Amino acid sequence: MTSTEARADTLAAARELLSRHPVLDGHNDLPWTLRVAGDVGVDTTDLAGPVASIQTDLPRLASGGVGAQFWSVYVSADLAGETAVTTTLEQIDLVRELIRRYPDALELALTADDVERIAAGGKVASLIGAEGGHSIGCSLGTLRAFYALGVRYLTLTHNRNLPWADSATDEPAAGGLTAFGREVVREMQRLGMLVDLSHVSPDTMRDALDTAEGPVIFSHSSALAICDHPRNVPDHILARLPANGGVCMVNFVPAFVSQACRDWEQEFAEEMKRRGFDFRNVMGRGQAREERAAWVAGHPRPPVTLAEVADHIEHVRDVAGAGHVGIGSDYDGVDWLPEGLEDVSCYPALIAELLDRGWSEADCGKLASGNILRVLRAAEETARALSASRGPSRSRIEDLDGPAAAVS
Repeated sequence: MTSTEARADTLAAARELLSRHPVLDGHNDLPWTLRVAGDVGVDTTDLAGPVASIQTDLPRLASGGVGAQFWSVYVSADLAGETAVTTTLEQIDLVRELIRRYPDALELALTADDVERIAAGGKVASLIGAEGGHSIGCSLGTLRAFYALGVRYLTLTHNRNLPWADSATDEPAAGGLTAFGREVVREMQRLGMLVDLSHVSPDTMRDALDTAEGPVIFSHSSALAICDHPRNVPDHILARLPANGGVCMVNFVPAFVSQACRDWEQEFAEEMKRRGFDFRNVMGRGQAREERAAWVAGHPRPPVTLAEVADHIEHVRDVAGAGHVGIGSDYDGVDWLPEGLEDVSCYPALIAELLDRGWSEADCGKLASGNILRVLRAAEETARALSASRGPSRSRIEDLDGPAAAVS
């Protein structure tokens, strides 16, 4: 048998495995792409057919063996207060509109049992994740309202600090979680909403794990030991996941995966700063986008491959264990991806790579969806126990962190 034939056999085995253990991906930014990306909009894009300009559509989800997806209801960290809350509500409404438009392919999932039932019926179980604690406007009442609307995880921060939590990509201010931040974690777990530690600083990770009464997740993060990017998870935190029961869902973003890409990104950031632009905001239109395109044309991006993503998955497994690793791609949240993982049809290729490395079918099934389904069930069990012993928290940020925190 030739190597090509052997690879084809492994890919067929991966597809068969995903028919029994379909992917539950931790993070997809399609809703925001449909909101802001020019001609690609919810009213102008038919996801039932191939859509070349984006990374996600219904045929490719089916081809990729996706049985469930956390759709991110991300809003920019530049928004705050009422504007952030309102925009998040609009994003939740957008996800629900997608589900309404494609009832034969998508169905809202609120529980682990929902996920299994919907996926078994041939649809994509659609869960909702809110990306950034700015979305709740420092209000536990808003947090509870989001849960009632179907939000099943909240990423504690995005790229900027909050009054109650430090981000991985901002200068430390709170030193982790404040008293109100810890109350947010407790209230989330009383509800059954997953505490997502992607995007937060190591100190915030530590404080959240110290506070947690149930498992936490990293919905889309990779391993710091392989790529020195602040969005990645240090080994000393990964090592705490077995005791907590949580899961790290490995991300596909090239700058989080490849050190060469991380170094390229830092060079790009410095050049954009020299030109007077915030490199985080040069993905839009106008002069900033033109400046970015011109720089990239003269500075080609380093290649990054599917095999490097597999390296991160194996590292998380080696440090935290096979029961604590998952997949959180970030499709449609970035404009380039590793070779071999260009869109949502590519999960079988990743599973095939791991099978070729000697992974068992059982461990591949845990990676694809088994681990995050276990965490969802554990969160539901934790919520039942906590709700039996305490009611909704009425704490306000000014009560716990002082009057100044409410206006910061």
